[in-house]
Amino acid sequence: MVSIKLLHLSLAAALLFGCQSCDGKVMMEYIGATGKPVRFSDVPVDPNIDFHFILSFAIDADPSGAPQNGVFSPYWASTLTPAAVRATKADHPNAKFLASLSGWSLGDKVLRWYNPTDPSSWISNAFASLKSLAAEYHLDGIDVDYEVFPKNDTTFTYCIGELLTQLKERGVITVATIAPYHDIAWRYAEFFRRYGGVIDYVNYQFYTERVSRPSEYQEAFALRAKQFDATKLLPSYEVNGWGIQGDAFFDALRLLECKGFEVNGVMVFSADASASNGYYYERKSQAFLLHNSTNCDVRL
Repeated sequence: MVSIKLLHLSLAAALLFGCQSCDGKVMMEYIGATGKPVRFSDVPVDPNIDFHFILSFAIDADPSGAPQNGVFSPYWASTLTPAAVRATKADHPNAKFLASLSGWSLGDKVLRWYNPTDPSSWISNAFASLKSLAAEYHLDGIDVDYEVFPKNDTTFTYCIGELLTQLKERGVITVATIAPYHDIAWRYAEFFRRYGGVIDYVNYQFYTERVSRPSEYQEAFALRAKQFDATKLLPSYEVNGWGIQGDAFFDALRLLECKGFEVNGVMVFSADASASNGYYYERKSQAFLLHNSTNCDVRL
C-alpha cells in the first residue's frame, strides 16, 4: 500500500510540474489543420523536450467564414478531442496544448483580421470563448496566426495584445506565441514591440522566406532576430512545403549555432503532413535539440 501511494504521488508530481529535465528545449508542432484523422498518439514525444501541440485552428467565424465578433470555435481535426488531449497529457506530462487563432483560410474562404466596431466588446467575447475552449480542451496556451489584414487596420495590435494579457493575468493560459511570416513580419514586429512581454515564443514561418540553402536560412534568421527577441525566435520547417527541405534544415540549425545563435527549439508545420514519413523531422529535431554537438563547417 505504501509503494502504491508513493507511485501515485510521483505521478501527481510529474503531472503538476511537467518536464523537469527539459533544460529549456522546446518543440512546437502544428496539428489538425487539414482535416486528416491525425492523432496525438502517433506523434513521437521525447520525455526530455517541452513539447507543444498547436491545435489548428480556433477561428472567430461561423462555418461560412462570417466573422463572429470574437467568438472563437474549434475547426481542427475531429480526432483531436478533449479526451485525446487529456490522455496525451497523462502519457506525456511534458506535453502542452495551444490553440492557434485564425490561420490562412476556412475551406475556400480566406480569413482576414477585421477591425471590430467595438474593440472592447471583441476582447470580452474573445476572452470568454477562449476561456471556455481552454477549459474544454485542457489548453495551456494560445498561438496567434492571423495572416491577412485590411490596409487600414487599426485594431489588431491592441485587441490581440490585450486579449493575451488578460488571458495570462487571469490564469487562463501560461503560454503565448505568435506566428509571423515574410509579408507581414513588420506588423508582428510592431505588435512584439508593444506586447513582447506576454509572448513566450515566436514561431516565425521561415519557410515563407523561400530560402533553400543553410547560409540563406541563417541570413534570414539573423534578420528576424533583429525584429524579435532572438531568445524567443524558433527556427521552423514545413514538411513537403516551401523553403529549405530535407536534411539541409539540420545543416541550417548547425550553422545557426556556429554563428552564435542558441537553438533551443524548433517549430514544425505540420503533423498532418509528417504522418506519411513516420514523423522523421519531429524525431530528428528533438534528437538535435537534445544531443547536438555542433561541427562548424564553413561549407554549410
